[in-house]
Amino acid sequence: NKPNRSIVTRPQLQKFALWAVLAIPAALWLVQASRMDPYDWEELLHPSGELSARLLIVALALTPLVQLFPQAQPLRWLIRHRRAIGVAAFGYAALHTGLYIGAMGNLDDILAEALAIGIWPGWAAFALMLPLALTSNDRSMRALRAGWKRLQRLAYPAAVLTLVHWLFIHNNRWTALAHFAPLALLELWRLSRRFTPRKGLT
Repeated sequence: NKPNRSIVTRPQLQKFALWAVLAIPAALWLVQASRMDPYDWEELLHPSGELSARLLIVALALTPLVQLFPQAQPLRWLIRHRRAIGVAAFGYAALHTGLYIGAMGNLDDILAEALAIGIWPGWAAFALMLPLALTSNDRSMRALRAGWKRLQRLAYPAAVLTLVHWLFIHNNRWTALAHFAPLALLELWRLSRRFTPRKGLT
């Protein structure tokens, strides 16, 4: 008998459930935006951008967290789905950018503030996240081989640029620092492990 290919496996179901959860805020904001004048979309900019930053932080923090807590099954489950979290971070960055363009209303106003210290890092972070999202699939991994991991390291400068964007675009800078401080500490710990000689080695 031929295997039934229509049966959904448990990992596939889990992946679908994760995507469904990740999509809920976007669906709610899009419905809200459809009922608003585009000039009022500005009030959706902060929550969409903040969620994008949070998802990017989670995606980057998972590796050091798993190294720190190797037996934590929830973390191991999350790291298996890290690509989905990273793509969702880009998706919310794209939503954030679309809302910004709609709220601005015209290209002249967008270009007029494009080089402002609070704006250009956001555009740069978005540009760095774009190739990461486009290559977050098995086909790209096979095609790029070792280059895929090198490409994915663009997520780190994207995170730094996101932090700069957040610091200068909002009044409460402590909120941005509180979000990124745990990631910075985890990465410092990870680097310290890399350069600390292991016991028994000379």
